[in-house]
Amino acid sequence: MKLMWKFNLVLLAVFLVGFLVTGLVSYDVVQANAREEILDNARVMMESALSSRSYTNTQVKPLLETQLKYSFLPQSVPAYAATEQFNDLRKKYPDYSYKEATLNPTNPRDRATDWEADVVNKFRNGQAKIELVGERDTPGGRSIYLARPIQIKDAACLACHNTVAEAPKTMIELYGPANGFGWKLNEIVGAQIVSVPSALPIQRANHTFKVFMLLLTLVLVLTFILLNVMLHSIVIQRIKELSKLADEVSLGHLESAEFRSKSKDEIGVLTAALARMNKSLVQAIKMLES
Repeated sequence: MKLMWKFNLVLLAVFLVGFLVTGLVSYDVVQANAREEILDNARVMMESALSSRSYTNTQVKPLLETQLKYSFLPQSVPAYAATEQFNDLRKKYPDYSYKEATLNPTNPRDRATDWEADVVNKFRNGQAKIELVGERDTPGGRSIYLARPIQIKDAACLACHNTVAEAPKTMIELYGPANGFGWKLNEIVGAQIVSVPSALPIQRANHTFKVFMLLLTLVLVLTFILLNVMLHSIVIQRIKELSKLADEVSLGHLESAEFRSKSKDEIGVLTAALARMNKSLVQAIKMLES
């Protein structure tokens, strides 16, 4: 097998292994970055909901205390305000969602579905404490959800959710006495759940991966071609010339064989050594003839 073929086989093997390893690693990296981007969006949405709750509780609710004695206003409830804010957002981004899923809610729309109840129970059972991340299939495609527990840390919340007798009459007139009572201090009653579609970030990540692998392929092909050109011009061609000169020497054409090289590399050193050897042979033959 010729030297060029041996070199190319080794080079192809190295490039193939490098290509596969780089592809696997880069794919994992871009997918992880896409997932992290989705979670960052979900956390921004969650913090926005918390800000809406805080604003409603500290600035809106105090202004409505007098009116609340005559009629219950859901707009004064932080959870209601945060949910309404995101319902308005969903008009433009229907695949995004926010819900304060509760096992025993006052407002029926906050009742946890089966999968949301599983999330809440994971917090209640201690399987998750601060934050829970998961994936699920939705009608709009794959979605990643971020959940945080809703825990009763303020005794003031029990004014509406302890017993029917203690709850505001205006609230009972609106929602009825059947649901939203019996909550206890420090109890986890639900979970704030933000769902963010993963299709677009994953699609962008796959596109980035394809572009990267295409560029990597082009680089490897160009490198392969350049290495072959360099090998042929620097090594193979010079070795062929030396081989041709060596053949002439073997045929007895000692004086016609001219070993010349200006290079100081290994082949240049070999050429100089062959030139000295050829010169010595010529002198030795001349001495024998005389």
